[in-house]
Amino acid sequence: MPLRPATLSDASSIAALSIEVWVGTYLKRGVNAFFADFVLDTFTTQKTETLISDPNAIIIVSENEDGLDGFIRVATGNLAPVDGCSDIEITTFYVQPRHHGKGIGKSLLKAGLQHCQDMGRGSVWLTTHAENAPAIAFYLSQGFDHVGETLFRIQDEGYLNNVYSYRFTSL
Repeated sequence: MPLRPATLSDASSIAALSIEVWVGTYLKRGVNAFFADFVLDTFTTQKTETLISDPNAIIIVSENEDGLDGFIRVATGNLAPVDGCSDIEITTFYVQPRHHGKGIGKSLLKAGLQHCQDMGRGSVWLTTHAENAPAIAFYLSQGFDHVGETLFRIQDEGYLNNVYSYRFTSL
């Protein structure tokens, strides 16, 4: 599975992959207008181009013969919602569900962590929905520690997320 930095030509693929993973992960009982509007407003080609162009972030994609099957985005300058974390966050980490179990997530995470370590950071943090058991199990198995909780907000609604931190043993 070749990994590479995202380019602007990847924006529509990353947006579509994001919609697929987000809807499949978080909308277990159906899609209503509240969440549909959020997804269609958030995961656009234009907004993804902005994320790819952000000088304080990197997006690394996994690509197979048919297209992208996953990506990780790491951004600096992000204040964690709990004390004791660095300013570097894994803001997004998505692998298409049909590609789970193939090592894509581990490879993307390894590349993202290497990027963080290369930047001289002692740790990196991320959040995930508190009910996303597969993601939680994956992060814990990869050496992340649960360090707190926060709310993910969509308009006036808050959804419980766990905060995880990964500490590098040597720099």
